[in-house]
Amino acid sequence: MKTKQSTKEEYIRRINRVVEYINSHLTEDMDLKMLAGISNFSEFHFHRIFKAFQHETLAAYITRIRVETAARLLRYSDLPIETIAYNVGYEMPSSLSKAFKLFYNITPSEYRTNKNIYIMKREETNPEFRLKSPKIVEEKEKNAIYIRLTGAYSDLDFPGAFSKLWGFVKEHKLYSAGIEHIGLYYDDPKVTESNKLRSDICLTIHKPVKAEGEVDIKLIPGGKYAVFSYQGPYNNLGVVYDAIFSEWVPSAGYELRNLPVFEKYLNDPTRTVPEKLKTEIYVPLL
Repeated sequence: MKTKQSTKEEYIRRINRVVEYINSHLTEDMDLKMLAGISNFSEFHFHRIFKAFQHETLAAYITRIRVETAARLLRYSDLPIETIAYNVGYEMPSSLSKAFKLFYNITPSEYRTNKNIYIMKREETNPEFRLKSPKIVEEKEKNAIYIRLTGAYSDLDFPGAFSKLWGFVKEHKLYSAGIEHIGLYYDDPKVTESNKLRSDICLTIHKPVKAEGEVDIKLIPGGKYAVFSYQGPYNNLGVVYDAIFSEWVPSAGYELRNLPVFEKYLNDPTRTVPEKLKTEIYVPLL
Protein backbone atom coordinates (compact mmCIF):
# COMPACT_ATOMS: atom_id res chain seq x y z
CA MET A 1 0.00 0.00 0.00
CA LYS A 2 1.25 3.49 -0.85
CA THR A 3 1.92 5.87 2.00
CA LYS A 4 0.30 9.31 2.02
CA GLN A 5 3.69 10.90 1.29
CA SER A 6 4.43 8.67 -1.71
CA THR A 7 0.92 9.29 -3.09
CA LYS A 8 1.48 13.05 -2.84
CA GLU A 9 4.83 12.76 -4.62
CA GLU A 10 3.23 10.73 -7.40
CA TYR A 11 0.56 13.42 -7.80
CA ILE A 12 3.28 16.07 -8.05
CA ARG A 13 5.04 14.14 -10.82
CA ARG A 14 1.79 13.75 -12.74
CA ILE A 15 0.98 17.46 -12.44
CA ASN A 16 4.57 18.24 -13.51
CA ARG A 17 3.96 16.27 -16.71
CA VAL A 18 0.96 18.47 -17.47
CA VAL A 19 2.94 21.63 -16.72
CA GLU A 20 5.77 20.49 -19.01
CA TYR A 21 3.25 19.79 -21.78
CA ILE A 22 1.60 23.22 -21.42
CA ASN A 23 4.97 24.99 -21.45
CA SER A 24 6.00 23.37 -24.75
CA HIS A 25 2.63 23.44 -26.57
CA LEU A 26 1.44 27.02 -26.16
CA THR A 27 0.43 27.28 -29.82
CA GLU A 28 -2.08 24.44 -29.44
CA ASP A 29 -5.60 24.21 -28.08
CA MET A 30 -5.57 22.49 -24.70
CA ASP A 31 -8.75 21.14 -23.21
CA LEU A 32 -9.43 19.61 -19.83
CA LYS A 33 -9.99 16.08 -21.11
CA MET A 34 -6.70 15.96 -23.03
CA LEU A 35 -4.62 17.35 -20.15
CA ALA A 36 -6.34 15.04 -17.67
CA GLY A 37 -5.29 12.15 -19.91
CA ILE A 38 -1.65 13.28 -19.78
CA SER A 39 -1.81 13.31 -15.99
CA ASN A 40 -3.70 10.00 -15.84
CA PHE A 41 -6.25 11.61 -13.52
CA SER A 42 -9.98 11.34 -14.05
CA GLU A 43 -11.22 14.44 -15.88
CA PHE A 44 -13.85 14.77 -13.16
CA HIS A 45 -11.18 15.36 -10.52
CA PHE A 46 -8.21 16.67 -12.51
CA HIS A 47 -9.13 20.35 -12.29
CA ARG A 48 -9.39 20.31 -8.51
CA ILE A 49 -6.13 18.36 -8.16
CA PHE A 50 -4.33 20.77 -10.51
CA LYS A 51 -5.56 23.80 -8.56
CA ALA A 52 -4.60 22.21 -5.25
CA PHE A 53 -0.99 21.70 -6.36
CA GLN A 54 -0.48 24.76 -8.60
CA HIS A 55 -2.55 27.17 -6.46
CA GLU A 56 -4.42 28.49 -9.51
CA THR A 57 -6.96 27.08 -11.91
CA LEU A 58 -5.91 25.32 -15.10
CA ALA A 59 -7.34 28.11 -17.27
CA ALA A 60 -5.63 30.80 -15.18
CA TYR A 61 -2.30 28.98 -15.38
CA ILE A 62 -2.45 28.56 -19.18
CA THR A 63 -3.43 32.20 -19.70
CA ARG A 64 -0.71 33.47 -17.37
CA ILE A 65 2.03 31.43 -19.04
CA ARG A 66 0.90 32.61 -22.48
CA VAL A 67 0.85 36.27 -21.45
CA GLU A 68 4.17 36.10 -19.59
CA THR A 69 5.82 34.37 -22.56
CA ALA A 70 4.46 37.11 -24.82
CA ALA A 71 5.89 39.77 -22.50
CA ARG A 72 9.38 38.24 -22.75
CA LEU A 73 9.15 38.02 -26.55
CA LEU A 74 7.91 41.59 -26.82
CA ARG A 75 10.84 42.91 -24.80
CA TYR A 76 13.62 40.62 -26.02
CA SER A 77 12.80 39.73 -29.63
CA ASP A 78 12.03 41.51 -32.89
CA LEU A 79 9.16 39.20 -33.80
CA PRO A 80 6.01 41.01 -35.02
CA ILE A 81 3.22 41.18 -32.47
CA GLU A 82 1.05 39.07 -34.80
CA THR A 83 3.68 36.31 -34.75
CA ILE A 84 4.09 36.51 -30.98
CA ALA A 85 0.32 36.21 -30.56
CA TYR A 86 0.30 33.05 -32.66
CA ASN A 87 3.40 31.64 -30.90
CA VAL A 88 1.68 31.82 -27.51
CA GLY A 89 -1.66 30.42 -28.67
CA TYR A 90 -3.80 33.37 -29.79
CA GLU A 91 -5.31 33.33 -33.26
CA MET A 92 -5.55 37.13 -33.42
CA PRO A 93 -3.37 39.93 -32.00
CA SER A 94 -6.51 41.51 -30.54
CA SER A 95 -6.98 38.47 -28.30
CA LEU A 96 -3.43 38.79 -26.98
CA SER A 97 -3.93 42.54 -26.48
CA LYS A 98 -7.06 41.95 -24.43
CA ALA A 99 -5.41 39.36 -22.18
CA PHE A 100 -2.19 41.40 -21.88
CA LYS A 101 -4.07 44.52 -20.80
CA LEU A 102 -6.06 42.58 -18.22
CA PHE A 103 -2.78 41.34 -16.69
CA TYR A 104 -0.61 44.45 -16.91
CA ASN A 105 -2.96 47.37 -17.71
CA ILE A 106 -0.98 48.25 -20.85
CA THR A 107 -1.11 47.02 -24.43
CA PRO A 108 1.56 44.84 -26.05
CA SER A 109 2.45 47.75 -28.37
CA GLU A 110 2.97 50.10 -25.43
CA TYR A 111 5.16 47.58 -23.64
CA ARG A 112 7.28 46.98 -26.74
CA THR A 113 7.81 50.63 -27.70
CA ASN A 114 8.27 52.17 -24.25
CA LYS A 115 11.38 50.65 -22.67
CA ASN A 116 10.76 52.71 -19.52
CA ILE A 117 7.72 50.57 -18.69
CA TYR A 118 8.50 47.75 -16.26
CA ILE A 119 5.85 45.18 -15.43
CA MET A 120 7.21 43.92 -12.12
CA LYS A 121 10.47 45.66 -11.28
CA ARG A 122 13.12 47.66 -13.02
CA GLU A 123 16.29 46.14 -14.38
CA GLU A 124 19.14 45.82 -11.92
CA THR A 125 22.21 47.84 -12.79
CA ASN A 126 25.79 47.90 -11.55
CA PRO A 127 28.05 50.49 -13.23
CA GLU A 128 31.12 48.40 -12.40
CA PHE A 129 29.83 45.20 -14.04
CA ARG A 130 30.99 44.43 -17.56
CA LEU A 131 29.38 41.55 -19.43
CA LYS A 132 31.88 39.23 -21.09
CA SER A 133 31.15 37.96 -24.59
CA PRO A 134 29.62 34.47 -24.56
CA LYS A 135 30.74 31.27 -26.19
CA ILE A 136 28.32 29.94 -28.80
CA VAL A 137 28.16 26.17 -28.36
CA GLU A 138 26.20 23.14 -29.55
CA GLU A 139 25.08 21.18 -26.50
CA LYS A 140 24.01 17.55 -26.44
CA GLU A 141 20.74 16.56 -24.81
CA LYS A 142 21.16 15.83 -21.10
CA ASN A 143 19.33 13.28 -18.94
CA ALA A 144 18.62 14.66 -15.50
CA ILE A 145 16.91 13.97 -12.21
CA TYR A 146 15.25 17.00 -10.68
CA ILE A 147 13.15 18.51 -7.91
CA ARG A 148 10.76 21.34 -8.78
CA LEU A 149 10.67 24.41 -6.54
CA THR A 150 8.24 27.32 -6.72
CA GLY A 151 8.72 30.77 -5.22
CA ALA A 152 11.08 33.73 -5.12
CA TYR A 153 14.56 32.63 -6.17
CA SER A 154 16.12 34.27 -3.10
CA ASP A 155 13.88 32.25 -0.75
CA LEU A 156 14.27 28.75 -2.21
CA ASP A 157 16.26 25.99 -0.54
CA PHE A 158 18.65 25.17 -3.40
CA PRO A 159 21.24 23.45 -1.14
CA GLY A 160 18.51 21.28 0.37
CA ALA A 161 17.23 20.25 -3.09
CA PHE A 162 20.74 19.34 -4.30
CA SER A 163 21.35 17.41 -1.08
CA LYS A 164 18.20 15.33 -1.68
CA LEU A 165 19.25 14.66 -5.28
CA TRP A 166 22.70 13.48 -4.18
CA GLY A 167 21.05 11.25 -1.60
CA PHE A 168 18.98 9.75 -4.45
CA VAL A 169 22.16 9.22 -6.51
CA LYS A 170 23.87 7.39 -3.65
CA GLU A 171 20.81 5.31 -2.76
CA HIS A 172 20.35 4.13 -6.36
CA LYS A 173 24.06 3.81 -7.21
CA LEU A 174 23.84 6.38 -10.02
CA TYR A 175 27.23 7.97 -9.48
CA SER A 176 29.48 8.41 -12.53
CA ALA A 177 31.95 10.96 -13.77
CA GLY A 178 30.53 14.08 -15.33
CA ILE A 179 27.48 14.73 -13.14
CA GLU A 180 26.56 18.42 -13.49
CA HIS A 181 24.65 20.72 -11.11
CA ILE A 182 22.05 22.62 -13.13
CA GLY A 183 19.16 24.95 -12.40
CA LEU A 184 16.42 25.58 -14.98
CA TYR A 185 14.49 28.82 -14.60
CA TYR A 186 11.21 29.15 -16.47
CA ASP A 187 10.11 32.64 -15.53
CA ASP A 188 11.33 36.23 -15.68
CA PRO A 189 11.00 37.92 -12.27
CA LYS A 190 10.08 41.12 -14.12
CA VAL A 191 6.87 39.64 -15.51
CA THR A 192 5.98 36.86 -13.05
CA GLU A 193 4.94 37.31 -9.43
CA SER A 194 7.67 36.06 -7.12
CA ASN A 195 5.52 33.37 -5.47
CA LYS A 196 4.87 31.79 -8.91
CA LEU A 197 8.46 31.60 -10.19
CA ARG A 198 9.28 28.03 -11.29
CA SER A 199 12.69 26.34 -10.93
CA ASP A 200 13.93 22.81 -11.61
CA ILE A 201 16.99 21.84 -9.57
CA CYS A 202 18.81 19.13 -11.54
CA LEU A 203 21.69 16.67 -11.55
CA THR A 204 22.63 15.25 -14.93
CA ILE A 205 22.71 11.45 -14.89
CA HIS A 206 24.51 9.02 -17.19
CA LYS A 207 22.88 5.78 -16.03
CA PRO A 208 19.30 4.45 -16.46
CA VAL A 209 17.03 5.94 -13.81
CA LYS A 210 13.35 5.97 -12.83
CA ALA A 211 11.40 8.66 -11.01
CA GLU A 212 10.72 8.01 -7.35
CA GLY A 213 9.27 10.05 -4.53
CA GLU A 214 9.71 13.78 -5.10
CA VAL A 215 12.57 13.15 -7.55
CA ASP A 216 11.43 13.25 -11.18
CA ILE A 217 13.33 12.79 -14.46
CA LYS A 218 13.58 14.97 -17.55
CA LEU A 219 15.59 15.74 -20.67
CA ILE A 220 17.41 19.06 -20.91
CA PRO A 221 17.26 19.92 -24.62
CA GLY A 222 20.43 20.12 -26.68
CA GLY A 223 21.12 22.57 -29.50
CA LYS A 224 22.70 25.99 -29.81
CA TYR A 225 23.33 28.06 -26.68
CA ALA A 226 25.12 31.27 -25.80
CA VAL A 227 27.14 30.49 -22.66
CA PHE A 228 28.00 33.39 -20.34
CA SER A 229 30.62 32.84 -17.64
CA TYR A 230 30.22 34.67 -14.35
CA GLN A 231 32.23 34.66 -11.13
CA GLY A 232 30.74 36.12 -8.00
CA PRO A 233 27.86 35.89 -5.52
CA TYR A 234 24.65 34.28 -6.68
CA ASN A 235 22.66 37.27 -5.43
CA ASN A 236 24.25 39.39 -8.20
CA LEU A 237 23.03 37.10 -10.98
CA GLY A 238 20.10 39.45 -11.61
CA VAL A 239 22.57 42.07 -12.82
CA VAL A 240 24.12 39.52 -15.19
CA TYR A 241 20.74 38.52 -16.62
CA ASP A 242 19.73 42.14 -17.16
CA ALA A 243 22.97 42.83 -19.01
CA ILE A 244 22.44 39.74 -21.19
CA PHE A 245 18.89 40.64 -22.15
CA SER A 246 19.25 44.42 -22.39
CA GLU A 247 22.70 44.59 -24.03
CA TRP A 248 23.68 41.33 -25.72
CA VAL A 249 20.38 39.89 -26.98
CA PRO A 250 19.21 43.03 -28.88
CA SER A 251 22.55 43.49 -30.64
CA ALA A 252 23.84 39.94 -31.17
CA GLY A 253 21.70 39.04 -34.18
CA TYR A 254 20.35 35.78 -32.70
CA GLU A 255 16.74 34.76 -32.09
CA LEU A 256 15.95 33.04 -28.80
CA ARG A 257 14.43 29.57 -28.69
CA ASN A 258 11.27 29.08 -26.67
CA LEU A 259 13.11 27.16 -23.95
CA PRO A 260 14.11 28.09 -20.40
CA VAL A 261 17.51 29.51 -19.57
CA PHE A 262 19.59 27.23 -17.39
CA GLU A 263 22.55 27.71 -15.09
CA LYS A 264 25.43 25.32 -14.48
CA TYR A 265 27.19 25.62 -11.11
CA LEU A 266 30.89 24.86 -11.34
CA ASN A 267 31.88 24.84 -7.67
CA ASP A 268 30.32 24.05 -4.29
CA PRO A 269 28.76 27.07 -2.51
CA THR A 270 29.15 25.31 0.86
CA ARG A 271 32.95 25.25 0.40
CA THR A 272 33.52 28.39 -1.71
CA VAL A 273 33.42 32.04 -0.70
CA PRO A 274 30.73 33.96 -2.65
CA GLU A 275 33.27 36.02 -4.62
CA LYS A 276 34.80 32.81 -6.05
CA LEU A 277 31.56 31.08 -7.08
CA LYS A 278 31.56 30.20 -10.79
CA THR A 279 28.35 30.00 -12.82
CA GLU A 280 27.65 29.42 -16.50
CA ILE A 281 24.40 30.81 -17.89
CA TYR A 282 23.03 29.00 -20.96
CA VAL A 283 20.73 31.06 -23.20
CA PRO A 284 18.98 28.92 -25.89
CA LEU A 285 19.36 30.19 -29.47
CA LEU A 286 17.77 29.29 -32.79
